[in-house]
Amino acid sequence: MTINVELRDEQAARLDRFATGLRKSRVEATAQLIEEGLRRAEFPAIEFRDSAAGRQAYVVGSGLAVWEILMVAEGYGLDPDSTAQHLQLDRDRVSQALRYASAFESEVLQALDENRSMTAEKLRASLPPAAWIDVP
Repeated sequence: MTINVELRDEQAARLDRFATGLRKSRVEATAQLIEEGLRRAEFPAIEFRDSAAGRQAYVVGSGLAVWEILMVAEGYGLDPDSTAQHLQLDRDRVSQALRYASAFESEVLQALDENRSMTAEKLRASLPPAAWIDVP
């Protein structure tokens, strides 16, 4: 479906900067912003941030990505109360994160799997040489 939208010059410039930062076209960036806005409307405790692994869903008011909440929750049988207590987060935020993880399962599981597959060698390869310190 194609939708025509009128933007003010300043909005178009901001959209172009956003698209450039993501290395996407204006159309791709617009579609992404609409998708993220729809997800935010459905899950108000979820926001989107840029990270080293790309743009990810995070829990509002925390430094935790949804996949990190899921990783901890798995240890508690996906119980939101125990997970919230462990993370010292509001239960509603944890609940929304778990519902988000269920609604967008493949995306969240991919991020979780990427974390689980990280090895020292992969980490070393991803960092600049000066950032790695060998400790005897």
